[in-house]
Amino acid sequence: MAFNHLPAGAHDALSPLSVTPVTHSVSMAHNQLPPPAGIRPSPRTVLGRITRGAERAARITHTEHLPPRVGSHAEWPDRIRPEVIAAIRTAGVARPWAHQARTAERAMNGESVVVATGTASGKSLAYLAPVLSALLDGAATGPDGGARARGAARAGRGATALYLAPTKALAADQCRSVRRLAGPLGGAVRAAVYDGDTPVEERDWVREHANYVLTNPDMLHRGILPGHARWSSFLRSLRFVVIDECHTYRGVFGSHVAQVLRRLRRVCARYGASPVFLLASATAADPGVAATRLTGLPVGEITEDASPRGEVVFALWEPPLTDLHGEQGAPVRRTATAESADLLTDLAVQGVRTITFVRSRRGAELIALIAQEHLAAVDRSLPSRVAAYRGGYLPEERRALERALHSGELLGLAATSALELGMDIAGLDAVVITGYPGTRASLWQQAGRAGRAGQGALAILVARDDPLDTYLVHHPEALFRRPVESTVLDPDNPYVLAPHLCAAAAELPLTEADLELFGPAAAELMPQLEQRRLLRRRATGWHWTRRERAADLTDIRGTGGRPVQVVEEATGRLLGTVDAAAAHTTVHDGAVHLHQGRSYLVRRLDLEDAVALVEAADPPYSTTARDTTSISILETTAEVPWGDARLCFGSVEVTNQVVSFLRRKLITGEVLGESRLDLPPRTLRTRAVWWTVTEDQLDDARVLPEALGGALHAAEHASIGMLPLFATCDRWDIGGVSVPLHPDTLLPTVFVYDGHPGGAGFAERAFHTAARWLTATREAIASCECESGCPSCIQSPKCGNGNEPLDKKAAIRLLGTLLSGAPPAPDDTPPASDGAVSTG
Repeated sequence: MAFNHLPAGAHDALSPLSVTPVTHSVSMAHNQLPPPAGIRPSPRTVLGRITRGAERAARITHTEHLPPRVGSHAEWPDRIRPEVIAAIRTAGVARPWAHQARTAERAMNGESVVVATGTASGKSLAYLAPVLSALLDGAATGPDGGARARGAARAGRGATALYLAPTKALAADQCRSVRRLAGPLGGAVRAAVYDGDTPVEERDWVREHANYVLTNPDMLHRGILPGHARWSSFLRSLRFVVIDECHTYRGVFGSHVAQVLRRLRRVCARYGASPVFLLASATAADPGVAATRLTGLPVGEITEDASPRGEVVFALWEPPLTDLHGEQGAPVRRTATAESADLLTDLAVQGVRTITFVRSRRGAELIALIAQEHLAAVDRSLPSRVAAYRGGYLPEERRALERALHSGELLGLAATSALELGMDIAGLDAVVITGYPGTRASLWQQAGRAGRAGQGALAILVARDDPLDTYLVHHPEALFRRPVESTVLDPDNPYVLAPHLCAAAAELPLTEADLELFGPAAAELMPQLEQRRLLRRRATGWHWTRRERAADLTDIRGTGGRPVQVVEEATGRLLGTVDAAAAHTTVHDGAVHLHQGRSYLVRRLDLEDAVALVEAADPPYSTTARDTTSISILETTAEVPWGDARLCFGSVEVTNQVVSFLRRKLITGEVLGESRLDLPPRTLRTRAVWWTVTEDQLDDARVLPEALGGALHAAEHASIGMLPLFATCDRWDIGGVSVPLHPDTLLPTVFVYDGHPGGAGFAERAFHTAARWLTATREAIASCECESGCPSCIQSPKCGNGNEPLDKKAAIRLLGTLLSGAPPAPDDTPPASDGAVSTG
């Protein structure tokens, strides 16, 4: 099991690259221009150029070489229409790869299946061949296909298919690909995008005439299912549902999508349809299990990647220490943002087409801005060939950037994950990943964006000053010798399930027989929904009785309300939007907001009207919000003794309030000052894992009372930073609290909780992997070279207490004592010092 879900070759033991130390100046001093188009240096050559000089070469902690792989062909199933096979050949594919043929065969047999192979392995063609074949002849798969075809004919419409993508960009890109591929089929395939950007005048045509509709789960939830009567002819003929990039449906978002798909199946059954589900995923652990949980149907899996791949060189890069000192005098590394901007500059100057993935919208804007400034010193034509791409842009801005990237007009792009899942882009040579993206699956997904035309590819992971990033660049086996993670989602989460039961009842009255479809927790929730007068029971079942739309009860992205509009105060121009959940921390009064390479200062955040008014500005700093958090235990679901210590899992209530923000220098991260904020607190009921220790254990660990708060706080920070290695989350999905004497446990306690209402499954995963998780946490702290704690081990970028108090040595001793009582870890697992609360 260990490696069969990794990209092939990722576990081969290979030597690092040899780099000749040659004097090298930083990006701004480059004076060479891009080489002629069509000349592609090898990834080894590219890496050698950008690491000339001992100082640059020392930043590489490890290099992994994934050798080229030869592909394995097969034949398309006999039942694929010859016209479709001919169209595929016209597109340049003479024969399918073996995994494509196996996927198509199972789809034609009426089996739901997930194909989970590497990036650029041709997953799209694997599901498109059977889909296009069904659309072409108007027949469905399965034993009653003829009857379904006759029903479709009576309705005046042949077979239909629905495609779901996590982003609008991906759906639009796939629509272009389908139209190109289906061109030789004439008008038999009518593909159209139906999402929030689709003009109103086009929507009626899509409903009435398109037979391949590409959309996203949000539009399915809010638009298609509530208006299913208008989609009746499409749904009656629905043969296939394609779910692309299904590994992204995890946590709360994935749990919501799982219930949206159950609603879709229920409405389809109302019209006599039972579509086959075809899912595509990046490499993932147990993809069939995850797909079954997502759809509620048995789903087979195909994981053996038979496609060829060019050489991949993957470098781990650690920015150097600076002469600066941060909070509590801790040493400060050069920021990953600044390093990535330099790398993007170097690669663009060489003519290497590059995407730099960044965790935050602001980071994407900042990297593009810095790279443009550096490139202007080389050649005045180069800055326009680098741009930022992120969520929150207006539709026309996104489409223009997508066209420029496709055409090769752009040499470099700094992008959030909105582009990771946005497009199939051929011809890219390099990927720079600014900070570990949270999961190994996402890391390989991002790295796979380069080399998609079959050429070699360079991938560089630039570590942030963060415990997990630092751990990974010094423990490459954690990336290259371990399988990718299992997908974590919980469709039975009552905070997720309840609004979808209401939405389902609004679509069609809910019956006792329907409840089984929505899972075992559905029956328990129905009396509560009746008591809250959300549903009313009548002879025909439960009915939605309110005037408002039931689908509006929940935002499936878990963003917690309507987006905040960012408006330029002087002109009234809409710049973009920010998720409601992020508004307090990103567009508070005084925040720096970046958009399309331009800086703005937030003059006022109006929470009631969901508007942030901004003005153009050019401050020499960025802003970071600070908050405080308290926590109370509502229910303990599970408890395990670890010697005298206790490891627990259960329900908690978290109260959080943003109280101030820091101003930091752009490149160095040096703190310039702090300003207070007056924002209302937010309350969250969620799930958490927590552990307690006794007075005797503190004595054994030699943790004195004055060091207790710092030891707990440091252990909390580091454990939050390390959890993404064991659960499919990142540190921004979770939070933590440490208390020297918690009122509910009456003991020193550390909590780590899911940052979503009702929980997302991450804390539960942490509970089941606690021994390995906390062992890695202790190792990460102990192996850090700093004396008393730094951002690479125990300091947190989102600490509400200003990283006070922290005690590195006491945390190591405390975790050692805690782990000494832990039961042996199985090989695999199921899916402040005065007593004030310390937060992470």
